[in-house]
This record gives sequence, structure tokens and C-alpha cells, in this order.
Amino acid sequence: MRWELDWLDNRARLSPNKIAIIDENTNKTWTYKELNDRSASVASWLQGRGVKQGDRIALLSPNHISCFDLLFACSKIGAIFVPLNWRLSIHEIREIIKDCNPVLIGLHLQFETLSDQLTDLGVSCFRVGETHYEKITSYPKSEKFSDEITEINPLAIIYTGGTTGKPKGVVLSHQSIQWNAINTIISWSLTEEDVTLTYLPMFHTGGLNALSLPILMIGGTVVVGNQFIAQKTIESINRYRCTIILLVPTMYHMLIQTDEFHMNDFPTMKIFLSGAAPCPLQIYEAFQKKKLAFKEGYGLTEAGPNNFYISPEDAQVKRGSVGKPMLFNSIKLVRVDGKEAEVNEVGELCIKGKHAFSYYWNHEQATEETLKDGWVQTGDLAKKDEDGFFYIVGRKKDMIITGGENVYPLEIEHWLGGHPSIDEVAVVGLPEEKWGEMVAAFIVLKDSSKISEEELIAYCEVKLGRYKIPKRFTFLKELPKTHVGKIDKKSLKEISLQR
Repeated sequence: MRWELDWLDNRARLSPNKIAIIDENTNKTWTYKELNDRSASVASWLQGRGVKQGDRIALLSPNHISCFDLLFACSKIGAIFVPLNWRLSIHEIREIIKDCNPVLIGLHLQFETLSDQLTDLGVSCFRVGETHYEKITSYPKSEKFSDEITEINPLAIIYTGGTTGKPKGVVLSHQSIQWNAINTIISWSLTEEDVTLTYLPMFHTGGLNALSLPILMIGGTVVVGNQFIAQKTIESINRYRCTIILLVPTMYHMLIQTDEFHMNDFPTMKIFLSGAAPCPLQIYEAFQKKKLAFKEGYGLTEAGPNNFYISPEDAQVKRGSVGKPMLFNSIKLVRVDGKEAEVNEVGELCIKGKHAFSYYWNHEQATEETLKDGWVQTGDLAKKDEDGFFYIVGRKKDMIITGGENVYPLEIEHWLGGHPSIDEVAVVGLPEEKWGEMVAAFIVLKDSSKISEEELIAYCEVKLGRYKIPKRFTFLKELPKTHVGKIDKKSLKEISLQR
């Protein structure tokens, strides 16, 4: 294998005794030498089972050391790592397995009851998270692994969430994963002193690629957690002296409502990052009151997921901005007519760089629709201000056209989210005979709060044009969420049809 691709082996040589991984549940630690030795043993064991370059190795597990073992093992022998979303139904998991056709599936003890429902697909399972698996991680290591692996060979397939259709397998090469890490380290100024706490699931690019791999590449420490509990998170941040953390807005929403958040100063934290969905402005305000650095980013499985940088100081002035493109990627906004958008003009966000995905597994048409001349067409809408800062305004598919006017749900969500009685809000477009679509708001009120539709309309009239004001308000006890904590707008539309 080319030396520059096996960067874990090189990191273990440079920082053999530095703590690489900590398990939050057990407090067990692994040094870089131990992590590299484990992955080399697993790679040798896989080769002994007949695994060849290009074969897929799947894993169904909560966040666990085995995720890193198998990813780095695959990188050494040219196999392809496929982390499976354990929050899906067994039917959906089976469909993904049929699509990627792995030769082996690692099955955590937590999911061993699913074994019979997976092996009937003709694939062999092996257990992780038990004594037998630990024997695999000490299997006799091969003297040498393949020299035929190049940077464009696939390293991982991460399946998208599927909220807008059937999940697609995003193929990430050695190059795309490595350059996302390099770009992140340099653009975000990460160092070996950085410590992160990973709660985002590692079957998702946010859990694996956003911070975990960049932190490991630079020689820092990753604390692996598999269950987000707001109070426990705060305790762990302080116990492990974390410096940087990535959570989704839903998690921050729960975090800022705890007494522990208001009682803590978080002395070791350099920055709190928000991703996966646009962040409500009241979360910014909660961190600003405590003088804690907070900012949000933007990414997707097909590109990075890291694409922008913004300083904590600029994030307070440019609220809602994801910043400017990072050092080693390019961004452009494209209008419907194909021309680049002007300043403060909305266009589709397109991304280019060595961190971009290679193709969709078994989905040539979708690949052609998304990758054009090296540019990833994200399907997200954004605008750029006169200072070069970018703002995400919503999904292209979420944009509402009512009476010929374009309405961006995020603008309405930010305004309604600032109302003192509203806990959470989501805005979608629903079919409407006269205007084509109507603006509809789904609202969760804070405990014991009450508000009428008339009061909400009056509140909207202060800031929003009449065509942007929701024509329907639906009050719910909670908003449906996807497996990574995003508000599931597809489910909201289905709820509206049932009423």
C-alpha cells in the first residue's frame, strides 16, 4: 500500500503513546499504536477470510471502537467499509445490504437478534463488542499489505438518510476522506491538543468524517459516545477536557434548556459547532449570553462534509452564516438559468474539491445528475453577501412557490422560532388549488404556553411579507426527526394529508 494512504500507520509512528480513542461508557482508552495494531490485525483476519480488494465489509453497530478498526483495516487491504444505519427498519437495512452486497457483516451484540434476518441474504456475520472480537483485534499481523491501492480506490460507502427517497450509497475514495481531513485540519486550525466528543452516529458522515477522522489525523483524541443525554454530555465535556464538539441543532436545543448548561463555564472548550441542519437563532443567543464561541457549518455526505470556515467572532456578527469556503475547495451559486448568482441573490450551492464523492453505488443516473464537470450539485439553496459570507436558505426541494413568489422556509422558521412561546417550528409547502402551494407552519409550544393563530399572524406581519405568512398553523407535541436529528419535513407533509 502506498505510504501516504496509510496515514494511521504514520500517525502511530509519530505519536505511538498518545491517547487516540476513549470510550465514554467504559472509560477505556487506546493509544495510536494500539489503534493501528488493532486495525492491522483485523485487516490480516479479513484477508484470512478471503476478503479481496473492492469487497464490501459492513458494520451494524452503535458508536464503538470497531468502527475505526474496520475502517482502517479496509484502508490497508483495499476493501470498502459500509457502516449501516441501525436506526432503520430491518426491511430498509436488508435493502441496503442487497444493494452493496457485502461479503461480511460485523454485528454488535446489541443487534445479534437480527442475525438470522441478515444471514438469509447469503452474507456471513461476525460479532463485535465481545471477547471473540477482541481475539480478532490481536490476530497475527501480515508483513505487508497491498501496494495496488491508489487514492481513487473506494474506501467507504455511506448511505444517505433517504428522507427524499430511497437511500443512495455515496462512494468515498481514500482521496475524498483524506482531503476532507486535511482541509479541515488546516482551515479550522486543529492541533494534537484538540479533544472531541462524538455523539453523531458514525454510520453518518457527520459522526465519522466531520471531526473524528480529522482529529485522529492530526494526533488529537476522540471520545466515543453512543447515547446523547444533555446533562451527561456536559459532564463528559468537562471530564475529558474537550476543546471542540459537533452537535445537531436538536441536541443543542436540549442542551441549552438544562440547569447544567447555565451553571457551567466550559473552560476547555474552544468552539461549539452545529451542523446537519440550519440552526435556530435562539441557540446563538444562548451561547452568546454565556460568552461561549459558537458557530454552524454546512456539509453533505457527497462533499466532505466540511466545506466552510467562519471565525467565532464573525459568527456573532454574521448570524446564520456558514462562512467562507475552506482552503482546498471551491463554491459557486448557480441560478435556474445556469448563470452564477450575484451578491445577495439565491442560487443552488455547488461544491468542487478533492473531498468530493466518486459516485453513487449502483446508481449511474443519480451520479450524472449530481456530479457535473467535477461540481457536486447539492440541491441546497444559498446566497452570498457583499463580504463573501455564505448563508444557506433551504433545500431546493423545500422552496415554496406560492402565487409565483419564491418563499424560503428558513426565513419564516427563524422569525417564528424567536417567539417566546415557541419551542420548535418547521415550515413546509402544501398543495393549494388557487396559489399552487400554501405556506404551512408546524409548531411545538413551550410548556404551559398558549397562543392563537391570530396572534401568530400578527407576529408574522411585523417582519414578513403577506405571501410569506403561513396560511395554516398546526400545533404538535413534538416534531418528527430523522436518524441524525434533522426535522423530517417529509413526515410533516404526510401528517398534514392525514388531517
